[in-house]
Amino acid sequence: MLRWSGAVNYLTQIQKGIDYIEANLDYNLTAAKIAQHSGISQWHFQRIFSALTNETLKTYIRSRRLAVSLDKLLTTNIRIIDIALSAGYNTQESFTRAFKKAFDITPNEYRKLANKNLFLKKVQIDLDYLEHINNNISLTPEIVFQEQINLIGMKTYFYSVDSEKNNIADKLPPLWDAFLKRVNEIGEAIDGTCYGIIQQTKDKTDQLEYCAAIAVNLPGKVPVDMVSLQIPSSSYAKFTHKGHINNINNTVNYIYSTWLIQSGKKHTYTADLEIYDSSYIAGSERSEMFYAIPIQI
Repeated sequence: MLRWSGAVNYLTQIQKGIDYIEANLDYNLTAAKIAQHSGISQWHFQRIFSALTNETLKTYIRSRRLAVSLDKLLTTNIRIIDIALSAGYNTQESFTRAFKKAFDITPNEYRKLANKNLFLKKVQIDLDYLEHINNNISLTPEIVFQEQINLIGMKTYFYSVDSEKNNIADKLPPLWDAFLKRVNEIGEAIDGTCYGIIQQTKDKTDQLEYCAAIAVNLPGKVPVDMVSLQIPSSSYAKFTHKGHINNINNTVNYIYSTWLIQSGKKHTYTADLEIYDSSYIAGSERSEMFYAIPIQI
């Protein structure tokens, strides 16, 4: 039986963020402010929001502002340029292009038509919606305790699928290629398992930090252009991802949009781990790897 006790809390927090957006559409909205009002970290708000709604936060805000502009066009005499500016557009022309793309009609034409059926509705996240978008998924993780891991690897910064700046394909495969070519330079390496470490940057933007790394017995000499890092001991929910690594986002979406919300567990907001052992076969549908999120027990 699914446990929905934890779902209510996460859904309530995400809904708080959505309600904050709704109340402040005419003002400057940042992901940091929205996450702050929801009570969870920025990255995790964006991750859960994107998994639930299948759109980025920026896209959602834009669609809501367009919806509000419909109401203003219909019920007020506010100039179109002023409506455009309040919707976050710098010019009436850019607003008109976006409006026409969304509704196949210009703002001026809509004002004359007064069609009330174009409204884009505010997302209301509920359990029925969750069950609908995750139909027939029964993935259950292994709950494990992991002692502190000492690692050496190579680091980059990237934007994930939760951001409109998504550049995973440009950043992560080249990083792994460069790292694997030099992994033999690392002394005291523990053979057999490599890690991808994903965490939010210290300035808490939507940019993330990623490290391709291997565990070491002792944090000895660090090769040029590499970094040493430690993952503190923690409990993890460890999920198996089967198939091509290109589909890892489907697994991560399930973790954040379904399992985390249903489980009653809390993410510690430290680094997520990708774990690659001997069962990982690059480019193969027969491959297996693991994605682990740190949780409070």
